[in-house]
Amino acid sequence: MRFLIDEDLPHTLTDIFAAAGYEALHVREVGLRGMPDEQIAAYAQTHHLCLVTADLGFADVRIYPPAQYAGIVVLRVPTSASKATLQQLIEEWLQSGQVEKAQGNLTIIEPGRVRIKQGEP
Repeated sequence: MRFLIDEDLPHTLTDIFAAAGYEALHVREVGLRGMPDEQIAAYAQTHHLCLVTADLGFADVRIYPPAQYAGIVVLRVPTSASKATLQQLIEEWLQSGQVEKAQGNLTIIEPGRVRIKQGEP
């Protein structure tokens, strides 16, 4: 799987994905900084990238049906969550063996819990 990290998450997450053996791009690297959610989603969809974000708007399956994407991963954390907390959540998820389940689904990562909402075929 390949990933697109949204701008509300630290660029250092790309290194964490790479260390786990995955390719990850940050929106800044592909010229999407400050772009509307729709453009970021379209880029992820067109390039078959699983979107990783803390923007809860992407968890709305009516607007972003996960089956139409390479996956959507939403970190559900307080806005005050530290960079270290975000990195730890991603590291734990990458080590959990659940990464491949993100394909075509909505994955919601919270401290202590991962939920997967199946996308419709």
